[in-house]
Amino acid sequence: MEVPGGDREPGSYYVGVDVGTGSVRAALVDQRGTLVAFADQPINQWEPQFNHHEQSSEDIWAACCVVTKKVVQGINLNRIRGLGFDATCSLVVLDKEFRPLPVNHEGDPHRNIIMWLDHRAISQVHRINETKHSVLQYVGGVMSVEMQAPKLLWLKENLRETCWDKAGHFFDLPDFLSWKATGVPARSLCSLVCKWTYSAEKGWDDSFWKVIGLEDLIANNYNKIGNKVLPPGASLGSGLTPKAAKDLGLPAGIAVAASLIDAHAGGLGVIGADVRGHGLACEGQPVTSRLAVICGTSSCHMGISKNPIFVPGVWGPYFSAMVPGFWLNEGGQSVTGKLIDHMVQGHAVFPELQAKATARCQSVYAYLNSHLDLIKKTQPVGFLTVDLHVWPDFHGNRSPLADLTLKGMVTGLKLSQDLDDLAILYLATVQAIAFGTRLIIEAMETAGHSISTLFLCGGLSKNPLFVQMHADITGMPVVLSQEVESVLVGAAILGACASGDFASVQEATTRSMYFPPLPSQNSCEPTGWGEVAWQFQCSMTSEQMESTLFQSTKGRGFLSNLVGE
Repeated sequence: MEVPGGDREPGSYYVGVDVGTGSVRAALVDQRGTLVAFADQPINQWEPQFNHHEQSSEDIWAACCVVTKKVVQGINLNRIRGLGFDATCSLVVLDKEFRPLPVNHEGDPHRNIIMWLDHRAISQVHRINETKHSVLQYVGGVMSVEMQAPKLLWLKENLRETCWDKAGHFFDLPDFLSWKATGVPARSLCSLVCKWTYSAEKGWDDSFWKVIGLEDLIANNYNKIGNKVLPPGASLGSGLTPKAAKDLGLPAGIAVAASLIDAHAGGLGVIGADVRGHGLACEGQPVTSRLAVICGTSSCHMGISKNPIFVPGVWGPYFSAMVPGFWLNEGGQSVTGKLIDHMVQGHAVFPELQAKATARCQSVYAYLNSHLDLIKKTQPVGFLTVDLHVWPDFHGNRSPLADLTLKGMVTGLKLSQDLDDLAILYLATVQAIAFGTRLIIEAMETAGHSISTLFLCGGLSKNPLFVQMHADITGMPVVLSQEVESVLVGAAILGACASGDFASVQEATTRSMYFPPLPSQNSCEPTGWGEVAWQFQCSMTSEQMESTLFQSTKGRGFLSNLVGE
């Protein structure tokens, strides 16, 4: 990041903190958007019963303190100008004195976070969607169980005495972190617009909360869920408090920014970048032609537009939720990296794979990629899955079908359980995820978006096979940043904006990222195997699966229904 003007000391730094599903990461980022230091720390998760996923805000804050202290070791602290947080859109529950409250039947207050992927509130979200309230048009027409309103309703209906009646504050996790750092209970526009039904233009809608049975949240001007709302990157209060500064190992008083959800930080880190001079196909095309795909445990697909576009099954449009002045549509897949892990680690030969990868000093996925190159011979790698197909909705479908009841499936299994079999199953899973991205793109384009380039970031963007399959199956060029930790850079950009070193988030974004060309992924068209598989995938709609399941009870085969016996 270059500092506009000459009144700032050269060599200023910004700290970005990213709280993901399984770990907290921090980075020290310089003025050019380059990571100077990086640290990570695992965080605990609890799954007391199926579809219940919980964490601890105390654990997460402690992990934030560990990683920030690590990244600033040996640095002149006076050169640190700002701090930004991003985190998963998990729900943090505190009492009136800001102490943790239990979100579980066991009454354990240490577990006071309902995680983003928690699906306990299925009954509640069905009832919310049955209202057909007008706010639902801004979430693709159907609210997801992963949003906050159904989780709040579940707490009221199931933990009235131990949690709901005692609650004083409900935070999105990114907002909890910024409050913990500053003592300012303001909410980020990003969190409230994307997960809480807040309107950037109109504010809260009283009628929605009344009709779903949460009218008590309206009291005291929505004090429990947020009545001071700031745009991402805005400076909070007087900056870092002395207590938080001691915890984090940072100077008291440095600027702390209003936060972002983690996927939106990744989108911010890539979607507005200046790509001129690198020979990329997207050079000269508007930023609205880009789709940022943030791919880790889950995947989020971020597209922006100057005017609101309503896409059935795709969240949004959200005004100024990620890039100020633009409308955001957000597609998504609830499990992607988690699905790949599930498929690979559950295979019978996974221990053999681990041993062989360790012997080569490789990750299991690097080993699988090289094994696929070995067994494909002269044909494109995609043809290895001609008889094996995966439907990836093992945790429901977020977009574009917006059906949390869908389940995953695999067709074409054999009795084989060797390493070849595992590698091909891994490939089919990666392809299925890429097909899901194509479905989301087609839904967005049908509604009015015009997308021509994918910008990938997140953990899965480090996997060459994952990137190449997205290029082949979507037929679009894929661009990667030289700085692979785009989510952390996005968080640091918030801190840079809060410090006053940039006039706007857009300025910080365009000046901070460098995108080198990737020869194998600059211009990719769907190959023959991709189109054949795509036609198969398109036949696997929710209606087709319902028909298939019905017919199978009459003794007909699964595949015969898909191909039209």
